[in-house]
Amino acid sequence: MTATSTTALFQLKAVIADISPMIWRRLLIPGDTTLAQLHYILQIAFDWSDEYLHCFKIHAKDYGIYRPGGLWFSGDAHEVRLFDLGLRVRERFVYEYNFYDNWQVQLRVEAISEPVSGESYPKCTAGKRCGPIEDCGGPIAFQKLRGEFSDFYIACEIAQMLDSGEINKSKSELRWLRYWLNFEKLDFAKLNGRLQQSPLDEDPAFREQIIYFD
Repeated sequence: MTATSTTALFQLKAVIADISPMIWRRLLIPGDTTLAQLHYILQIAFDWSDEYLHCFKIHAKDYGIYRPGGLWFSGDAHEVRLFDLGLRVRERFVYEYNFYDNWQVQLRVEAISEPVSGESYPKCTAGKRCGPIEDCGGPIAFQKLRGEFSDFYIACEIAQMLDSGEINKSKSELRWLRYWLNFEKLDFAKLNGRLQQSPLDEDPAFREQIIYFD
């Protein structure tokens, strides 16, 4: 089935490249979703902050939301919708975010169907693990950090903080410890609540509604 109607529902699998075991999401997204809205959906799906530049690469063409000092795009992400792209099942495209850390999200069209009556979209139906913390240095640095923050290391660090009475002194380290403690957990109810309640447009209020580890 090809996307020929605004009623089409896309099932996309989004996988962050070069990380193993995978960090991924399965998303159900209406065909009339713009690429600008898809950008915000992916930001929420991976718990990112939208503080950095991004770019979609689809059919050898770049799309994105222009930001001062950033890239220019020939296609307006606010006007181009998923069903406009003529995507077919099994086709792939790429979403790049934060060109310093170089996060690349590989998106694959798994299915194109019709929305189910009474269901709300967009929706995340499956996935694994928390999205990587921004500013950690990219996939290679992330994999190294993952090896350093073993369960044993985390337990020892928390025990040491408790014993020394310094549990509230290092917010940065606590942020990392809490992140890795919860790394394998993905709260679908919370994620879908944010996907369906957040304004999926270029609105400053969008950033205020994102919940982060702090």
